Amino acid sequence: MKPLQVGLLGIGTVGSGTFKVLQRNQEEIRHRAGRGIEITMVADLDVARAKAVVGEGVKVVGDAREVIANPQIDIVIELIGGYGVAKTLVLEAIAAGKHVVTANKALLAVHGTEIFAAAHAKGVMVAFEAAVAGGIPIIKALREGLTANSIQWIAGIINGTTNFILSEMRDKGLDFDTVLKEAQRLGYAEADPTFDIEGVDAAHKATLMSAIAFGIPVQFDKAHVEGITKLAAQDIKYAEQLGYRIKLLGITKRSAKGIELRVHPALVPSKRLLANVEGAMNAVVVNGDAVGTTLYYGKGAGSEPTASAVIADLVDITRLHTADTEHRVPHLAFHPEAILANKGDLPIVPMSEVVTSYYLRLRVADEAGVLARVTSLLAEAGISIDAVLQREADEVGGEGSTQTDLIILTHDTREGTLDEVLARVQGLPSVLAPIVRIRKEELS
Repeated sequence: MKPLQVGLLGIGTVGSGTFKVLQRNQEEIRHRAGRGIEITMVADLDVARAKAVVGEGVKVVGDAREVIANPQIDIVIELIGGYGVAKTLVLEAIAAGKHVVTANKALLAVHGTEIFAAAHAKGVMVAFEAAVAGGIPIIKALREGLTANSIQWIAGIINGTTNFILSEMRDKGLDFDTVLKEAQRLGYAEADPTFDIEGVDAAHKATLMSAIAFGIPVQFDKAHVEGITKLAAQDIKYAEQLGYRIKLLGITKRSAKGIELRVHPALVPSKRLLANVEGAMNAVVVNGDAVGTTLYYGKGAGSEPTASAVIADLVDITRLHTADTEHRVPHLAFHPEAILANKGDLPIVPMSEVVTSYYLRLRVADEAGVLARVTSLLAEAGISIDAVLQREADEVGGEGSTQTDLIILTHDTREGTLDEVLARVQGLPSVLAPIVRIRKEELS
């Protein structure tokens, strides 16, 4: 059978990895897919560099539209990234009847509804395993492996840059700015790390997992997003003393009021597997009603790990290329009609209605009665306390200090209720600095 011909848009880190892995494992991949898969055309602005990667036998052009216009190309791989030209090219490829493979989580999290609708109408597939957690096959697990389950919640470390930074802060006791510079030096963080450290990258990925898990449209604009830039070294230290580690989590959860979709730092019990994911590694925990809790762990980025996911999508498309379009696995696991129905039945829950527990750190005057005043206000709001840790003043500010840190762990409470009572606590004369609040996730 004639090999499927693939056009590659962008041959940077992931693109070159995809080309090399496909070449290296060509025979094994052909046996798995049932026919050959060949990258026969590449588009990249740096034509000379692209030619050096692919060598002879592959046509290299500077204009991506030449690839899309080529009638011999069956599948287009988009590895350009971003929201702009990538969106235009993906939609043009779909309109030309090409299947699309992409690692572009930002594009799909923001414009996925439009892109998937266009692909469905045209009868082509858009595959995106590489868009979430690199080489970890979490999209396939959610779309196919766990399809018998009613998914209850997902919690994931899905950004390697922030996990590396938090691991270094914990291990070495360094502050955020110092570790960020080291992460940039080592190549874990970009020169402009905003998408990573502000939680946006993780929110893109959580949005896609949420849509697949619960059969809702992609709704990145409704996600609650917090990064790690405001985390202090002492909070990481205090969390450790209390039996927790702080991780940036992407969380999506089924609740009585709809679907929670949030990214933020969280205290995780140190005995949980997720708390022990270190460095730039990724991990995702999925809880389903039938299977219970499952864990997916591995490299979330890198040339060949991400290429592994891209090629898995190529194999899936090759297997289903001639299948009846109505009986392929839907893009978001649920058929489009069900997704439209769920949009009304399963709204995204506003953060004020989310119920979880909290770590609170208050810098207070070292005087009698402070703890009693604070706990009294919490009790009046119906917020119960799980644990209290009060530091000695000289540990916090040195010998003779008149300030200390008061750390409180709460039981579950509604976030809006906590917001209201913290405003009152902040107004106490004995509270000397803005209160630090970090959510706590037991993941049990």
